[in-house]
Amino acid sequence: MTERRVIKTIRKVMPAVVSIVITKHLEDVEKELPKEGTPVPEEMVDRHGMVEVGGGSGFIVDPKGLILTNKHVVADRKAEYAVILNDGRKFPAAILSRDPINDLAILKVDAPKRLPSLALGDATRLELGESIIAIGNALGIFKNTVSLGIVSGLSRAITAQAEPDAPPQEMRGLIQTDAAINPGNSGGPLVDGKGRVVAVNAAIVSGAQNIGFAIPVNAARRDLDDLRRYGRIRQPLLGLRYVMVDADLREKMNLAADHGALVIREAEHDYAVAPGSPAAKADIKEGDLIMKLNGQDLNLEHPIQDFLADMSVGDEVELLVLRGGKETTAKLTLAERK
Repeated sequence: MTERRVIKTIRKVMPAVVSIVITKHLEDVEKELPKEGTPVPEEMVDRHGMVEVGGGSGFIVDPKGLILTNKHVVADRKAEYAVILNDGRKFPAAILSRDPINDLAILKVDAPKRLPSLALGDATRLELGESIIAIGNALGIFKNTVSLGIVSGLSRAITAQAEPDAPPQEMRGLIQTDAAINPGNSGGPLVDGKGRVVAVNAAIVSGAQNIGFAIPVNAARRDLDDLRRYGRIRQPLLGLRYVMVDADLREKMNLAADHGALVIREAEHDYAVAPGSPAAKADIKEGDLIMKLNGQDLNLEHPIQDFLADMSVGDEVELLVLRGGKETTAKLTLAERK
């Protein structure tokens, strides 16, 4: 990407990138502080008794005020959120939907006029080495921070934590980039040379340099389509708990194959097949080894969840199941995750 193209792209994208401000009531903040901790300074409390506790980034995807960001940026249901536009205007933001599986969220602001918005690209067309630009609100302080880099990896999987005390979350299918993604950049756009959003900035590797990850925009496109059609994000449900099999697990459990998804509960009082789910209706049972999904082999590199990420509620699925040394086929229709 030439220097002139980079500058042109940034000018095109920047008006639609926003800062997200997170505030909480003083009494709620004080409840979360250690008993012997330092009290909140008076200068941090506004005239409404609110305290700014964090920030993130987002970008406008619809001129009517729809904004895309990360779910972990707006995860606190006790907090209030506001959006600061590139021109400095500030609006309260309503959280329309959170997608915990893909770490995405959709916000809405009511602006008096149509807002600048960004076009969504196609992450499946990205190639290794392709130039990209990350834009965001670095560290929650430095507005409109721009980083230039390349696509360093595709279909990456990581386990991430939004906060030190938050439960870990596995994230798959990510785009790896060497463009600097800093705390506060989360939720900002990763764009190609034409200014089309190809991913949403999401995570960095602690202690490493030039390793950042972004969520492919295709997942966000599905979420937006669901919101417009149904008023909510609809996640497909298969209804299974499983572990992916490798050679070590095969030997340990004396399984019939060294790949596939073994249907198994996570805890003694848990379930392996959710009652009433599509898997239950298709007679999938604990101990079954699912070898293929719609004709595609299942293994560590291609687990069930990767296939579900590209599917929708109502899609038909065919499973090749190994049970008692015999292969059977199970057909089912994906339901909506409640």
